[in-house]
Amino acid sequence: MKTLKRIAILTGGGDCPGLNAVIRSIAKPAMAYFGATVIGIEDGFEGLVEGRHRDLSYRDVSGILHLGGTILGTSNKGDPFHFPVVTPSGIEVQDCSSRAIDHYNDLNLDALFAIGGDGTMHIVDKFSDMGLNFIGVPKTIDNDLASTDVTFGYDSALSVATEAIDRLQTTASAHHRVMVVEVMGRYAGWIALGAGLAGGADVILIPEIPFHWNKVFEFVQERSRRGGRFSIVCVAEGAKPADGDIVVKEKDVRRTDPVRLGGIGELVGKKITEATGLETRVTVLGHLQRGGSPTPYDRILATKYGSMALQLATEGKFGYMVSLRGTDVIGVPVKQAIMKLRTVPPDSQLVLAARAVGTSFGD
Repeated sequence: MKTLKRIAILTGGGDCPGLNAVIRSIAKPAMAYFGATVIGIEDGFEGLVEGRHRDLSYRDVSGILHLGGTILGTSNKGDPFHFPVVTPSGIEVQDCSSRAIDHYNDLNLDALFAIGGDGTMHIVDKFSDMGLNFIGVPKTIDNDLASTDVTFGYDSALSVATEAIDRLQTTASAHHRVMVVEVMGRYAGWIALGAGLAGGADVILIPEIPFHWNKVFEFVQERSRRGGRFSIVCVAEGAKPADGDIVVKEKDVRRTDPVRLGGIGELVGKKITEATGLETRVTVLGHLQRGGSPTPYDRILATKYGSMALQLATEGKFGYMVSLRGTDVIGVPVKQAIMKLRTVPPDSQLVLAARAVGTSFGD
């Protein structure tokens, strides 16, 4: 067993419920069993590049299990290999990984735990190849990381989206409207599929199943003709028509993936009204899905992930990511986890179950 005397933790990418639970489950046993100094890197990899960090006390990591967000702060614009630097001529993207390595070495770390999604895991892989002792903990509400059955944060986001659909059902029924709900899910439709199925959405549009406009129009019109005086359409932000592309809200060069999606909900609502004459309203959940307290499931999963991450470090298994397989949390090489995105199989049981109860995917 490797003795851990100095460890660091950072949270990268978008925030989500459960981050603090992971921080707690790494820091507390590290302090209790190893007497380790636990360092919190501020604002993700951005803080590692810029040398911003602080020592965490036992008190800092107590009473945070139920809290959303992250006590360390985070950033989705801090990739050390694609780092935005302000120059006299404007923002310039540079490779600042050497600065991150210098700060890592200055801290004399036995291990650094990086909690994040696909982008964070790619950074973990690069630094691991360079000889740094990194361990990844998978976090993303999109649930799109391969090699794990589920990422923490997904269940909490699913709960928020499902409750929103439940609430919109009543107002849609009262006013006899088509309600379009846009949820997150850039390239994977797990939130839209799960919330749509749990909330009884009539139409679910996801990135993995390109839809046809006329199929959507015909479906809501047929519901109206049969006496269904309202319809719920749940659409992932990355959904796209078969003859079109994803809707891009803006591009930000400071991000590794500069594309920021958004607007498909408004487009779907507008086209339904124009084609059918049915009154339509659009709700974009946006960052509501990231906020608030984690569900009990996510609190438990995050705690299991953190404790296993610490165990992997004691075994010297660096360049690994914790993963849920069935009911067990194990370690897998991070290279395996980033080989591809975990997307919804069009023939999955969830899709088939939704189709069985009459849900349309617009295909």
